[in-house]
Amino acid sequence: MRASTLLVVAALAAACASARAEDSYSTTITIRNHRFEPSELRVPAGKRITLTVINADPLSEEFDSSALKVEKVIAGKAQGVVHISPLKPGRYDFIGEYHEDTAKGEVIAE
Repeated sequence: MRASTLLVVAALAAACASARAEDSYSTTITIRNHRFEPSELRVPAGKRITLTVINADPLSEEFDSSALKVEKVIAGKAQGVVHISPLKPGRYDFIGEYHEDTAKGEVIAE
C-alpha cells in the first residue's frame, strides 16, 4: 500500500512540474551601450515570463518597471534573472533606471 501511495504522489508531482513548465516562457535581453537589445520583447499573454538580462556594459544597471512590478540590479559584465507574473495582453514599459534617458524598452504581451 505504501509503495502505491508513493507512486501516486510521484506521478502528481511530475504532472504539476510539467504543467508549470508549459505555463512559462523564457527570453533574453541584453544591455549594451546603455540600451536594451532588443528594445521590444514580444511574449505570450497569460504565461509566467523568465527574463534573463545580460549586462554587457561595465557599469551596473537596474531593470525597472512599475508596470511589470519588477526591479533588479544587474552588475556590469554579469547577468540576472527577472521573473514576471502572467500578463494580460498589452504593452508594459521598462527602463534602465541608471540610464533612463537611453535604456528604454517595452514588453508586448500578445
